[in-house]
Amino acid sequence: MKHTMLPAIGSVVPRGAFAAVLLLLLFSFSTFSSTEAYDPLDPTGNITIKWDVISWTPDGYVAVVTMYNFQQYRHIQAPGWSLGWTWAKKEVIWSMMGAQTTEQGDCSKFKAGIPHCCKKDPTVVDLLPGTPYNQQIANCCKGGVLNSWGQDASTAVSSFQVSVGSAGTTNRTVKMPKNFTLKAPGPGYTCGPAKVGKPTVFITNDKRRTTQAMMTWNITCTYSQFLAQKTPSCCVSLSSFYNDTVVNCPTCTCGCRNKTEPGSCVDPNSPHLDSVVSSSGKAANTPLVQCTSHMCPIRVHWHVKLNYKEYWRVKITITNFNYRMNYSQWNLVVQHPNLDNITQLFSFNYKSLTPYEGLNDTSMLWGVKFYNDFLSSAGSLGNVQSEILLRKDKSTFTFDKGWAFPRRIYFNGDNCVMPPPDAYPWLPNASSKLVFSLLSTVIVTLASLLILLNQS
Repeated sequence: MKHTMLPAIGSVVPRGAFAAVLLLLLFSFSTFSSTEAYDPLDPTGNITIKWDVISWTPDGYVAVVTMYNFQQYRHIQAPGWSLGWTWAKKEVIWSMMGAQTTEQGDCSKFKAGIPHCCKKDPTVVDLLPGTPYNQQIANCCKGGVLNSWGQDASTAVSSFQVSVGSAGTTNRTVKMPKNFTLKAPGPGYTCGPAKVGKPTVFITNDKRRTTQAMMTWNITCTYSQFLAQKTPSCCVSLSSFYNDTVVNCPTCTCGCRNKTEPGSCVDPNSPHLDSVVSSSGKAANTPLVQCTSHMCPIRVHWHVKLNYKEYWRVKITITNFNYRMNYSQWNLVVQHPNLDNITQLFSFNYKSLTPYEGLNDTSMLWGVKFYNDFLSSAGSLGNVQSEILLRKDKSTFTFDKGWAFPRRIYFNGDNCVMPPPDAYPWLPNASSKLVFSLLSTVIVTLASLLILLNQS
């Protein structure tokens, strides 16, 4: 990538050149393509798609397409992934196992043996659980749900088999598909071009023999929260035992309440709440949130609960304000310098994330299976909570200046909006302590004088 020299920080820019410098900055940022999405807490996270040609047919080939979610904490939940591409030539899909295309397209030119799909740009979705065994292959049929690699690597893989016709029948004549798209289920992922890779090696079930793909193409897809949604999807509120102030999510974090449009949010005290939720006609993945000052579907509350001699205790509560969405296999990523010394975690699973060598200040938390791994939609059951007991590091621990609060929180891979630092519940300041000390001294002095007067 060609780099452009910019004025040094602190240098004086002539007034006439200011507009030019601004345009130069905008141009510099625009040279980064959307495929260069970067997550500082998961710098190598991506979804890798392998397209393995495993055999040739009279007019094409059979391929196994496997999707690996190498992201540590970002998963794909219901209604699941959909994968699209554009054929390089006039290929058709004769048959599929473990998945299906959403449309067949125009197959009128075929008189006998109608293909599964004739579209130039097919879109493929996973089959649902319970699919007949003769239509399944390994790692298929989960309704498009794909777990994160850090949460459960065994369920972070999805596969399907496709028989392609009207294609090349050798390594030299076959052409790679192009313009790959991945929705999970909405936008957010950008896929790079298919690249020829080292042929994949497969191990037989008895583990006594290996076979090799005829050829392998690799496609890498990366996620950008800015592409996924125009507004944030979660926010953080704070409180502590040493300050009565509860710092709520910033007002209008995820949008402002539109009083002129009654359907923009739902009043939880509405006498006809169920009918209001069920009658809303928008898509299921469009949030229908409870009316709040922040209007976010998800709020994470961090409460500094107790202080011991060698430990301190935090309570975390996740509340769902979205009436349209249940969150299965949810996870929370928290960054705080004391997370390298967790003593005990109650009712959540825990895994330390080390995106950089020597840095251990990030943890992933998620629910216990069949207990609280399912976050229900808004209502009385729409929350999960746990407490963390942390051991103090005497060289760094303090309650001063908001140190006890997290630096960053992600919910399901999306960065949550934190309150401004100057709003954090801080310890009582030095001046209030001084006033208290002076009042104590005055009271003690007056009490002593009264005692002396009574004695005399």
